[in-house]
Amino acid sequence: MTMALPGLLYRIYQRRLTASIPSERVPRHVAVMIDGNRRWARAAGADDVRFGYDAGAAKVPHFLGWCEEVGVRVVTIYMLSADNLRRPAEDVDPLLEVIGGLVGELAATGRWRIHPVGARDLLPERIAQVLKDAEETTAEVDGVLVNVAVGYGGRREVTEAVRALLHEHADKGTTIEDLAEVLDVEHIAAHLYTKGQPDPDLVIRTSGELRMSDFLLWQSAYSEFFFCEALWPDFRKVDFLRAIRAYAARNRRYGL
Repeated sequence: MTMALPGLLYRIYQRRLTASIPSERVPRHVAVMIDGNRRWARAAGADDVRFGYDAGAAKVPHFLGWCEEVGVRVVTIYMLSADNLRRPAEDVDPLLEVIGGLVGELAATGRWRIHPVGARDLLPERIAQVLKDAEETTAEVDGVLVNVAVGYGGRREVTEAVRALLHEHADKGTTIEDLAEVLDVEHIAAHLYTKGQPDPDLVIRTSGELRMSDFLLWQSAYSEFFFCEALWPDFRKVDFLRAIRAYAARNRRYGL
């Protein structure tokens, strides 16, 4: 009985949190920076960082389920930055293996529509193929749209968008001078990895870090942020619900 009490109180608190969130105030798009896997592994006394990566990967389907429950329609998960690919192979290779397995598992459920975002040309061919296959096999799934950010960099994304825009107009015969006269933010947004999607309403970062780390720099211009002390493998449903509740209570200002 004593052991069951904390679990019971947790479930009661969880239900109260859920009830406190107005359905009309739930964010359409939630982005999450799943940080702290390696620190979690070290704190657990593990010699192999793969232990932390596996624990972090196991949390992702739960997180997506929570998003489904409250009505979120788009989720972006920052799994691996382009900068991370410069780390030593002994750090990067296990993470890539875990990511490949995770993305394959998410696609196999037939529950979510997978959309990879990032520079696939920077990734090993086998991982790039996993991402491509996941996108193709889930293209018709009518579920939460899940952007998996692998080999992703915000500055690189904007650079690629501008490059694509210039090529597009060069093919049409548009001069640089003519393009400069009409260029606006929508022209660039139409060439981002997330084109056609709503920008993230809420960006969550775990592990207590207070920085953007080159994540969705363009798209998050007016996003609300929630920073959580928990390392990603320890991130709980109540932490998620607190983030959604905090977002719902804010008065969003698109400017100062």
